[in-house]
Amino acid sequence: MGIMDFVKGGVREMMIARPDDKKQLIVYKHPDQNVPFWSQLTVDSDEVAVFFKDGQVVGVLPPGRHTLQSQNIPFLNQLVVQYTGGNVFIAEIFFVKMQPLFNVPFGGPIADMIDPLTGEMVTPRMFGQFSLQVVDPARFVVRYVGQAAAGDNDAVLGWIKGLFFMGVKTTIGELCEAEGKSILQATALRQQLAQRFVQKSPDLADIGVRVLQMGDFDINFSPEDKQRLVAAQAEVAKANRGVAIAKANAAAKQFELDQSFQQDSRYVQQLAGNWQNYAAGEAMRGAGQGMAKGGEGAGVAGLGAQMAAGIGMAGVMQQNMMHPAGPQFAAPGMAPPQGQQPVVAASPQAAVPTAAGGLAACPKCAAKVPPGKFCAECGATMAVPQKRFCTGCGADLGPTAKFCANCGTPSTPAG
Repeated sequence: MGIMDFVKGGVREMMIARPDDKKQLIVYKHPDQNVPFWSQLTVDSDEVAVFFKDGQVVGVLPPGRHTLQSQNIPFLNQLVVQYTGGNVFIAEIFFVKMQPLFNVPFGGPIADMIDPLTGEMVTPRMFGQFSLQVVDPARFVVRYVGQAAAGDNDAVLGWIKGLFFMGVKTTIGELCEAEGKSILQATALRQQLAQRFVQKSPDLADIGVRVLQMGDFDINFSPEDKQRLVAAQAEVAKANRGVAIAKANAAAKQFELDQSFQQDSRYVQQLAGNWQNYAAGEAMRGAGQGMAKGGEGAGVAGLGAQMAAGIGMAGVMQQNMMHPAGPQFAAPGMAPPQGQQPVVAASPQAAVPTAAGGLAACPKCAAKVPPGKFCAECGATMAVPQKRFCTGCGADLGPTAKFCANCGTPSTPAG
């Protein structure tokens, strides 16, 4: 080797920069790891230089021309090889582009996803463009070296797009679940999705890359996946309609119950006076409704039971409201039960009503006379004859009748 070759080789070793034919690469690795001290490192304005050794980033130099010596760059002390007398350090130098990359195309299947609305497993596909930028070169180089990606842009962008699609899967799933929509409806959420891709792409943030802007993109499905999603959505819509109808019916029934409760409360407070009287009135009303409808198919026996319940409750109410002390009085025109004597007062003859001023009205001549057994004017008895009722049909009997004029049943003698 001649002196000129030595000089040229030495100059090349002392001048470290990205070659002109590699300017377009997102990341370029300097081929020689042995770097002499006092070398001149040139970093272009749109990139940074990252020093990497033993799996760790040692330091980062910004754009400009740098003389590689430890006084100017303290982190180089970690790279010095002592057996060379401190004249050489060993490190991998990566030149990383920091300028944005625009209109980067992407496309392909996202991944297998479970549709949040229908639970169907589908594989959506997404095609479009986006712009990106390396914002953390140290993190980018660590992940880049760990992936052992090739030095061309296609390989680097393929790696970035794969991680972007992982974030797309998470973002679409979260947004559809929050909106209560199927992935099939994700195209209607394009604006929200674009904002989330820009604001949050966790897998890209892990490698120091950020999405700057989403271009036009589309989400579509295979014919089989689309058919299954459409059918599943129809089933979900049908189920939701059933739930909505059930809720509406329940609300209407609750409203009806609330209105009835308020009406009953007002009735108890204003009319019945207490719950016992109200319950008796309800029983009578129910018996009347049953009789009006012919017993609802219950037949003669059911109709008789309804009548008995209503009549019995009426008797209870009459006793409670008219005679709190408990005397027993038969309702006017009501026959005693079959085989029993009519209910009468303790005296065989009813008392004569007393007129005002202590005088009594004679039942025969209507004269106002002092109370007594006989009228002071006409001599007729003052006692009112006791009413009697037929034990067979309950008809009213005359004072001297021996047989019922209605059914022919023998009458029971008075007294």
